[in-house]
Amino acid sequence: MDKTNRETDIIEMIVLPGTLKDKGEACWHGGNLIYLLCAGSHGIHLGADYRWLQANDLVVVPENFRYTSAYLRSCRGYCIQFRTAFIQPLLNGDIAEDFPCFDLEAEHVVHLTAPQSSLLKACFKDIQKEYKRFSSEKEALLRSFVHILLLRIRSIYHPGTKIINENTNSALKLANGFKHLVERNFIEVQEVKKYAEMLHITTRYLTAVVKKIMGKSPRDIIKDRRLLEAKVLLGTAAKSITEIAYLLNFSDQAHFSHFIKQHTGYTPHQLLGKY
Repeated sequence: MDKTNRETDIIEMIVLPGTLKDKGEACWHGGNLIYLLCAGSHGIHLGADYRWLQANDLVVVPENFRYTSAYLRSCRGYCIQFRTAFIQPLLNGDIAEDFPCFDLEAEHVVHLTAPQSSLLKACFKDIQKEYKRFSSEKEALLRSFVHILLLRIRSIYHPGTKIINENTNSALKLANGFKHLVERNFIEVQEVKKYAEMLHITTRYLTAVVKKIMGKSPRDIIKDRRLLEAKVLLGTAAKSITEIAYLLNFSDQAHFSHFIKQHTGYTPHQLLGKY
């Protein structure tokens, strides 16, 4: 496999082997996770909850939602992790709008029937096969295969998705409310204090709750959303770097370039036209 191609995969996507032996070490903190357990024992922490998984359990964890593996033994299954930027070119907006299973208040563990599990296994196998293969179209193909997997999951989730309302705890609702506010206002509003005012709480309380539920500070969540939008705009190459800096409310192109280099390791010119 070409080294450059491999490094690009690591930046935006991880595909783990069917044994899942190295799952705990390989997962990022912050990427979207899709995990189908086929056999073995696995305990996980999702937000403030502990869940014990069984065969044919599907786990969908949104980006920036706190997740850890507490127990992993003799597990077989399929697992991918990808940053929202990887799939964003195929989305109509926020990933949770296109695929409600990524909403923070959605049920993130669903037990599948045998036919449903087989359908998703086929999708995972296509992703694994393409991930191991060298191709000049590898990134585009992987993005399409992941999108197909998401569509399959949505068809499973849709009839039985459990969006938690009055039974959810207030901290989860608050973190989800903050996430949706950021999605709508991240270009104009970058100050955590202003989001706290919108939610009628103190900045200190908002910071504590968001860190507990999402594992990151509100400032980092806002920064990540700005960075995602910048990468998508640069990737499409439909506008100049100066225009993108202006659209994202940066004071000038130099400030924008520093922001991109600091958080990606690349210059805006290197990301231009990536998609």
